[in-house]
Amino acid sequence: MGALREMYINECVPALREEFGYTNVMEIPQIKKIVLNMGLGEAVQNPKIVEGAANELTMIAGQKAVITKAKKSIATFKLRVGMPIGCCVTLRGDKMYNFFSKLVNIALPRVRDFRGLSSKGFDGRGNFSMGIQEEIIFPEIDYDKIDKIKGLNITIVTTAKTDQEGAFLLKLLGMPFKK
Repeated sequence: MGALREMYINECVPALREEFGYTNVMEIPQIKKIVLNMGLGEAVQNPKIVEGAANELTMIAGQKAVITKAKKSIATFKLRVGMPIGCCVTLRGDKMYNFFSKLVNIALPRVRDFRGLSSKGFDGRGNFSMGIQEEIIFPEIDYDKIDKIKGLNITIVTTAKTDQEGAFLLKLLGMPFKK
């Protein structure tokens, strides 16, 4: 079992139970999954960029990335059905906890002028989404081998019912929010 999961069980569960007064163990919020997504608009002109992005996302996540394809044709963007336009990874279990730990402890402190994450990224149901403008903050990415710096969307899906519960859970796990 990973260190973050042990911390969740030993420290976060009692704190959540005390803060919100849960009586049942199944009510206590936990992280369900983490979804990493890279949308590549320039893939319409250069389809090979998707393969490089998928390789980078695979290195970041530690799990093979799936290439996403367009579901609808959009003539103004010269986009046709079935064209590759991005890639995504869904992490669960130990890989999810390992990625969360790496994100909080290694990647986010490497962001320039970082003062914390905005709490506006919650969706009303306890899930948190954030965007990263440069994927080079992750230590697995070799800066010299990158052709173009790309962004990355990260969604943390929790079993929390409200944003307050989700924010409290993520704060306990070490997510740095602005004051």
